[in-house]
Amino acid sequence: MGRGLRNGCARAWNLRGCPPMPAQTRPQARSHPLRSSGFRQATESLENKEFRKVFGSNMAFFLAMGGQSIVRPWLAFELTGDKLDLGIVSVAMAIPMLILSPFGGVLADRMERRRLIVLAQGFAMASEALILGLILTGRLEFWHLVVTSGMMGCALPLIMPARSAIVVNIVGKTGLGPAMALNMAGVNVTRVLGPAMAGFLIPVIQVDGVYMLNISLYGLGLLTMVTVARMPPPHVAHPASVMHNLLEGFRYVGTNRLVLMLLLFGLVPMFLAMPFQNLLVVFSEEVWNVGPQGLGILHASSGVGAVLGSFWMAARAPDAGRQKMMMVSVMLFGTFLAIFCASPWFGPAVFLVFVANIFASTFSTLNNVAIQLVIPDSVRGRISSFLMMSVSVPLLGNLPVAAVAEEVGAPLAVGGAAVLAVFAALAFYLASPELRNLDEHVRDATSLHA
Repeated sequence: MGRGLRNGCARAWNLRGCPPMPAQTRPQARSHPLRSSGFRQATESLENKEFRKVFGSNMAFFLAMGGQSIVRPWLAFELTGDKLDLGIVSVAMAIPMLILSPFGGVLADRMERRRLIVLAQGFAMASEALILGLILTGRLEFWHLVVTSGMMGCALPLIMPARSAIVVNIVGKTGLGPAMALNMAGVNVTRVLGPAMAGFLIPVIQVDGVYMLNISLYGLGLLTMVTVARMPPPHVAHPASVMHNLLEGFRYVGTNRLVLMLLLFGLVPMFLAMPFQNLLVVFSEEVWNVGPQGLGILHASSGVGAVLGSFWMAARAPDAGRQKMMMVSVMLFGTFLAIFCASPWFGPAVFLVFVANIFASTFSTLNNVAIQLVIPDSVRGRISSFLMMSVSVPLLGNLPVAAVAEEVGAPLAVGGAAVLAVFAALAFYLASPELRNLDEHVRDATSLHA
């Protein structure tokens, strides 16, 4: 593709001559130019007061969710003792996430974004309070976990696209890469503290005490988000109907080969490999016999690796290449995860899952930031909703991986899925010229939409 053709496609939906999206008329929030790489660049977004509020709200909300990632499967396993039920709880959350994610993206492009987040977080908090009430009254049954997981699955598609879009409103395009990576690093910190906290506190204050603590964190995140300044959506999203906006988002992805390939490349390996997190309770109980404390250590080690991966990406120079790093990281993630599954000892397994998640986080961060850089703000909520699939699709993957684990054991099931993820990533790379030329495409698209 020649330079003239690329320049001629300014304001177009994609790099291949598709019809243009209307230009956004509302100016974005100003951001300071990035002055350096390293730690300074990674944390520069925190100088923005509104970003600090969003970041703090994220930390509280996802810290509570991290704790629930231990408590919910622990309760399910205690109630039924069936590995397959762990997958059922995850699928109950994943199905509404998949169905509602596109609508959540449309709402993020039509509604005032802060208000949408506040309403959805309140609904999520109510679902967890319902489980706490059932625990305290001694009436909790497995189907309650399934229903409330579905309720959380309805809330997250409304929260996540709006959260991604609001970051761009606050920091602008110039600071988007480091701000998103820092946001992901913060979320990954909660994946360390939340599961570790829950795993260690369950024997101390019991499950009901952990639930009370997590609901308090949900409340803190909600109150912090209320203080964030109003962030209206792009004006161009309003005139059309909801269904027109929804179809417009699908049309954008369908005609933009680069964005489509990035979305698929981010989803397929994660669908195969990331379900290992849901089966860590089986590894802790049946493979290494380390109990809830060992489960907390595994989750914490996994989360520390994810934090380091995200922070590493936040500290990289904005113009550093993405394509090679994405390929290397996804293949090393699958390799280290397969070795983790083969470890007969708990200590080495903790280190292996730590290293595996460094590369998993590196891959996800690079993929998500690349997508956000090449899309216009007028469709940002809708495309962010497709990125939600990087959360919901692995949850769907939990069911088949859990079913295989029921037959052959968790180590073989997860190890086999990790190997398949490596081959899937390699197949995407070989079959897609867009991925092989990713760095050039990102530079061109960024200049078009700047």
